[in-house]
Amino acid sequence: MKFKNTGAQKSTITRDVNDFVAKTDNIFKAVSVMAKRSAQVNEKMKDELMAKLQEFALTQEQLDEVFENQEQIAVSKFYESLPKPWAIAMKELLNDEIYMRDANSAEESAEDSNQDA
Repeated sequence: MKFKNTGAQKSTITRDVNDFVAKTDNIFKAVSVMAKRSAQVNEKMKDELMAKLQEFALTQEQLDEVFENQEQIAVSKFYESLPKPWAIAMKELLNDEIYMRDANSAEESAEDSNQDA
């Protein structure tokens, strides 16, 4: 995933609560959806960062020497400058880029079909 090109804000801005209510019919559901998506984005970011930093892993022999690795610092600064996962999740929700399914209604419809049989 291209985190740099998401178009999400890098700083906090004020949002209208009604925009979120319009998307999910419930502010609590909107917050829950954004929290779950934010956790997914955060996990992807973490995995990608750890994979890139793994290239700079030190062996036991190299631990005795203290030195700065400029490439590792550049990778870390790049990830620090990315939009935060919650900002990406918020943008995706407002732009209808998140697929939401209601587990409760799926269970209820399954129960209804079982009762009909």
